[in-house]
Amino acid sequence: GIHAYGTDALRFTFAAMASTSRDINFDMGRVEGYRNFCNKIWNASRFVLMNTETEDTGRDGGELVLSLADKWIWAQFQQTLVEFEKALADYRFDIAAQTVYEFTWNQFCDWYLELTKPVLNNDASSDAEKRGTRHTLINVLESLLRLLHPLMPFITETIWERVAPLSALDFNAGDSIMVQPFPAVDAAKQDEQVLADIEWVKRFIVGIRNIRGEMDIAPSKPLPALLRNVSSEDERRLGISRTFIDRLARLESTTVLKEGEEAPASAAAVVGEMEILIPMAGLIDKEAELARIAKAMGKLEQDVARFKGKLSNEKFVSNAPEAVIEKEKAKLADSESQLARLKAQHETIAAL
Repeated sequence: GIHAYGTDALRFTFAAMASTSRDINFDMGRVEGYRNFCNKIWNASRFVLMNTETEDTGRDGGELVLSLADKWIWAQFQQTLVEFEKALADYRFDIAAQTVYEFTWNQFCDWYLELTKPVLNNDASSDAEKRGTRHTLINVLESLLRLLHPLMPFITETIWERVAPLSALDFNAGDSIMVQPFPAVDAAKQDEQVLADIEWVKRFIVGIRNIRGEMDIAPSKPLPALLRNVSSEDERRLGISRTFIDRLARLESTTVLKEGEEAPASAAAVVGEMEILIPMAGLIDKEAELARIAKAMGKLEQDVARFKGKLSNEKFVSNAPEAVIEKEKAKLADSESQLARLKAQHETIAAL
């Protein structure tokens, strides 16, 4: 027989499979996956309610100070609304479903909920900052539930009835999500700079986490970080995001190296042109780190060979638009630059 995964999961599956193709290759694995998506929404909502139901969310007034992460999730939601509305206008329900899925799972659940913790769990945060983050948590979730409702009517109604009374909506007992307005794009919340700033923060945190994983360092162990090739833009971003980086990457210190200043043997991650160095003394298994770097170098060498092959192909160069060719050249230059850095790091560690 067919396992029961719920109406919402089945309904979302049909939306996600409603492509321009006339044939649908129905897969129960997709239904199970979207059942897991329902669970993700439920658990995220529990986290939001746990942090807002008995707290001040700014519904009755009070100063709201939004963090960088709060501004980012609103800007990200506006981008999602734009893409969702375009997909509906084009009758691409599959793209609409994928758009809201990606925002909910990857941006709201995986990143934003984590980024609220350095504000909510920090004694140094002001009441206005905590109120601003709680206000953002509850109102983004409420708006997201209205966006999801046509695709997942039952779970969104159930959660919304608890969320809406805490939000900025004019809520009355007995109200239903079914008769609420569909969320509309708010141009005032669109912010390309904030989107770029948080992408930088995410790459920084992921870089540190990757080093921990590859070097088998406990996630709870605070690490010192050295930064090299730091631009003025990197310094600005570091200044406005230090709370998030220190807490989510578990750093005990962050030191910017002066130009020409030597660094001890370190494991490295790259964010643009900036290098994040984690000194290896007492932390690293030399042979394991050499193997990690060799593996990364091998991948980059393959990338360099592929890009060079494309650019040396006369047919590609003569037929491709100039913009595409320039993009391939940029990819080649970036890969060669990263490869050179890793080679230098490999030599440093090998000499230990």
